[in-house]
Amino acid sequence: MIHHSDAGSQYTSFTLAEHLERAGIAASIGSVGDAYHNALMESTIDLFKTELIKPRRPWKALSEVEPATAEWTDWYCHRRLHGEIGNIPAVEYETTTTSKPRNPRSQSQSSAASGNVGSVQ
Repeated sequence: MIHHSDAGSQYTSFTLAEHLERAGIAASIGSVGDAYHNALMESTIDLFKTELIKPRRPWKALSEVEPATAEWTDWYCHRRLHGEIGNIPAVEYETTTTSKPRNPRSQSQSSAASGNVGSVQ
């Protein structure tokens, strides 16, 4: 599990880092002075709110939100079709792209050896 935050002082404290470590959660803090580190997370949170939270309002208790969040996350990763990756679920994309060897150095070396410098094979 990963906890991502901005670089605010409440997120960079030793107390939080220790708490996350005890819980087995990796800390991820974005860079200072730009919004790029948050773009993907904010986009996903917006989808979460639009597709789950807002349509089912009002929520009466946290005990309703927690299992609904787990179900939505499972659906989002395993069954939701993502247009930017070829209209396939994220898990399928990750499985197919990570099963191929990814060594850019060996690709550039084989390109140079074949006389096709700059081509990707």
